Amino acid sequence: MMDSKWLWFMRMAVMSVLLLLEGCRWCTIDACVEHERVALLQLKPFFNHYNEFDSWDEVKGSDCCKWKGIECNTTTGRLIGLSLDSMRSGYLDYWYLNASLFLPFKELKRLYLTGSGIAGCVENEGFEKLSSTFRNLQFLDLSQNHLNDSFILSLSQFSSLQYLNLAYNLLEGKWPHIQGLNNLKILKTLDLRWNQMVNFQSFKDLDAFTNLQKLDMSGNQLRGFVVHKENKGLKKLKVLRLQSIVTDDSIPLENLVEAFSSELSNLEEINLDYSRLNINILQSIGVFTSLQTLSLYRCALIGSLPDHGWCDLRNLEVLDVSWNALEGMLPHCFSNLTSLRELDISNNRFSGNLTPLASLTSLRAISLSSNHFQIPISFVPLANFPNLEVLLADENKLEMEPSFHTLVPKFQLKFISLSKCRTSQQLSLELPTFLYYQNDLRFVDLSQNKFSGTVPFWLLENNTKLEDLILKGNSFTGPLTLLSTPNSNVSSIDMSDNKIQGPLPTNICSTFPHLEQLFLSKNAFQGNIPPCLSAMKNLSMLDLSNNQLAGKVPQELVRKSSLFLLRLSNNNLNGNVVPVILNANGLQKLYLDGNNFSGEMTNFDVSTFQFPTSLTDIDLSNNRLHGKLPRWIGNMSLLERLDLSNNGVEGSIPVEFCNLNNFKFLDLSENNLSGSIPSCFNPPNLEYVHLHNNRLGGPLSLAFNKSTSLVTLDLRGNNFTGGIPKWIDTLSSLSVLLLKANHLQGRIPVQLCTLYSLSIIDLSQNRFSGPIPSCLGNLTLPMNKDKTMTPDLMSPTFSELDELKLLKTGILFEHMMHSYSYMKESVEFTTKSGSYSYGGDILEYMSGIDLSCNELTGQIPLELGNLHEIHSLNLSHNKLVGVIPSSFSKLKQIESLDLSYNNLSGEIPNQLVELNSLGVFSVAHNNLSGSIPEQNQFGTFIESSYEGNPFLCGPMLHISCSKTGSTSTISDDEREDSFLDTYVFCVSFLASYVVMLLTIVVILYINPHWRGVWFSFVGKCISSCRYSTVGNLLGYYIFRRCV
Repeated sequence: MMDSKWLWFMRMAVMSVLLLLEGCRWCTIDACVEHERVALLQLKPFFNHYNEFDSWDEVKGSDCCKWKGIECNTTTGRLIGLSLDSMRSGYLDYWYLNASLFLPFKELKRLYLTGSGIAGCVENEGFEKLSSTFRNLQFLDLSQNHLNDSFILSLSQFSSLQYLNLAYNLLEGKWPHIQGLNNLKILKTLDLRWNQMVNFQSFKDLDAFTNLQKLDMSGNQLRGFVVHKENKGLKKLKVLRLQSIVTDDSIPLENLVEAFSSELSNLEEINLDYSRLNINILQSIGVFTSLQTLSLYRCALIGSLPDHGWCDLRNLEVLDVSWNALEGMLPHCFSNLTSLRELDISNNRFSGNLTPLASLTSLRAISLSSNHFQIPISFVPLANFPNLEVLLADENKLEMEPSFHTLVPKFQLKFISLSKCRTSQQLSLELPTFLYYQNDLRFVDLSQNKFSGTVPFWLLENNTKLEDLILKGNSFTGPLTLLSTPNSNVSSIDMSDNKIQGPLPTNICSTFPHLEQLFLSKNAFQGNIPPCLSAMKNLSMLDLSNNQLAGKVPQELVRKSSLFLLRLSNNNLNGNVVPVILNANGLQKLYLDGNNFSGEMTNFDVSTFQFPTSLTDIDLSNNRLHGKLPRWIGNMSLLERLDLSNNGVEGSIPVEFCNLNNFKFLDLSENNLSGSIPSCFNPPNLEYVHLHNNRLGGPLSLAFNKSTSLVTLDLRGNNFTGGIPKWIDTLSSLSVLLLKANHLQGRIPVQLCTLYSLSIIDLSQNRFSGPIPSCLGNLTLPMNKDKTMTPDLMSPTFSELDELKLLKTGILFEHMMHSYSYMKESVEFTTKSGSYSYGGDILEYMSGIDLSCNELTGQIPLELGNLHEIHSLNLSHNKLVGVIPSSFSKLKQIESLDLSYNNLSGEIPNQLVELNSLGVFSVAHNNLSGSIPEQNQFGTFIESSYEGNPFLCGPMLHISCSKTGSTSTISDDEREDSFLDTYVFCVSFLASYVVMLLTIVVILYINPHWRGVWFSFVGKCISSCRYSTVGNLLGYYIFRRCV
């Protein structure tokens, strides 16, 4: 009986398990709900761009839960997550959404519509129709759209929302629109970054958000903001971000923070980056006792760190006060911050030692870069930090220690950067000894120091996980001796700008099989390029420039699909360059300048090659190429930069160049090109053109007239004729115009005056005539520094770090940028009696006008005195008349002023002594009079600055300007006698000359023999002297005009 009951029980148990398993098999749905799949396909036309929805199969019955951007409930198969982030092209117009299309998704919890270009909703089809259906919606992201305040009201009934992101829209914060959000009682995160919240008056407007934990209002303008001491809401707020906030001057941002001090006792993070703050905020912020993260990056803080307030934040884990103007020594109260894990005080003016940091043993990451700290090379103050993984100390002063002073540190670093450090001695340095004890390094940057010795490959041997090794700009010597065992983790090596010599080791490929970037430029490597480099599958950037490499470029190397950049500039490479170019199927940037490549680029059968479509940069300058420009270059549709300067290329510019619509940089200067520029050459993105010192000619046609992005137009030293075309004013971005030494004529067009970006104009050595346009004085000659003020190429702040890889990526980005900018812009301009090349930052600040060696007439316009930013002005060798304008005293930045070889009259204005920057000044060979100023800079100019003005006087010319003291004693009779003597002399001389001339004529008439001899002699003199005399006179005229 017991056995039968037990058997029955076992059967029932087995059946229950089977039923349970069968039920669970039906619990998981393999496919989505059909009507939701159909609804998704109806959304597809509004968002699909760049074929982002390839996985959205329209076949009936397909599983939409596996589609991109879709998340389904694994039990019911219903849609719970829909992500359409940035799936609509930014080039399309803003549009209005029909929110009813989302109605079928009744169980939706998360909806992401970031960057969709939505400007609102179709009338009566807005988000308010979804509120009764979307009862479970928790996350809604509508950032980076074009929404305004009226849209906010449609969100008021989504009471289940916990996360709402409306960043980067057009919200103005008008009441009662903001009040419409008050129904979102359980909202935890509200992101209103970078809107136009000029009407947001008070944080009391957010009192209803009693559960809010994170608030981000960065990038708004809180003008007219009212500070309330009591904010009953926001009691649970933990994160407050107010980056780049603009407030009224009467309400400093620190007052807003103080307004929260009594209520926000739970606040854990305050981020005020990019806001203008007073140093006093650090004294008052200590009341936020729960604070764990404080970020004041680029807040214009000036002065020393106070010794109270911020030091009371004993729970602080992350502190960032980088990129300010803080100075002085570190206060000792730093020792209170024992919980600190990440500290960034870089890019300030701190000095002294690191002793106050010695007790911060919890530190994981510290950045001391770009200060004036005196740091012992052993880093003794940080030796007892067992958790330290990241150490950044670039651009400080390393203090040398005795060689016997060794200390084994407790830390094991993963990331170290000690670039551009200073030392107290000029001799070379040995590497810090603490590096010998590191075995977990992933990133090492020791660049731009004076470290010497052999290449420290022991760093790779001791740290098998090392990925990036940067040793450029040191004094390492000897041959490149590699490890005997492979290291598969190394991805980037930079040893450029050292003194390493010998051949490139052939085992470099097997030693670093996964190498991605290799920079060995500016050394003394010899021999051939190792063929094995062609087999490195991951190699993307290779720079072997500025060495002594010889031979040919391996064609297999340029065929590599992974190679992005190849720079072999300034070596002794030779051969035909055409196969190298045509084999570069995956390469984007190819630099072969400064070698011995030769031959004609057109004398090659290109029919067997497939033209590379990936190349964007080609630099073949300073080689020995000759022949005509190849027409096949016009087939490279992506080409952006081409430099063939300083070769022997001849012929005309092919019309096929008109197909290169992506051109940004073209340099064909220093060749033998002739003919005219094709009128069809109008690349829309063209920025820099250098065609100087060729034999190009003809009038300036319609070439460039549609290149509105053109910044530099350099046509110097050619044979262009005609005038400057009137369409020049269409080049609205033009900054540098160089037309020197052509055959241009006519008047200087007033259209130049409308080019407000112009900073350098050189029209010298032409035949321009007429007056100088007075409107040139309206040019602002802007200093172009704003053009280069792009967002800083810096690492993420420590407060944003989740992984060490993010830090590495950020810092590597700036280091690698030099590899993307080899073809740098530079221009040549004559000033201070010499020709100078301007490039980089210097070009950004240079401004000048050179109209010398023309035929300009009239007076110098007074308006030229309005060119306050000009550094050089040359109006010499013209036919200008009148006086030197006293308005030139307003040229406060002028360094060179040349008005020589004109017909100017009057005195040198005394006001010019106010030009303290003036280094070169010349008014030679005019008709000036009066005394020469002697004050300030004018006391330094030499005699040649004033020569050729017979009525000028002063110590510089050794001519006294004082009137003579004795009165003339010559009587009227004596004056009359003197006049009579001169008269008698002239009459007698004339009579004698006539008698002698008549005698010669009579003799020649009477004697035929003498007459023939005389005429023969005169004929020979005329034929031999005529051309030499004319040539000498013409040469003297040109020399006088342009020297």
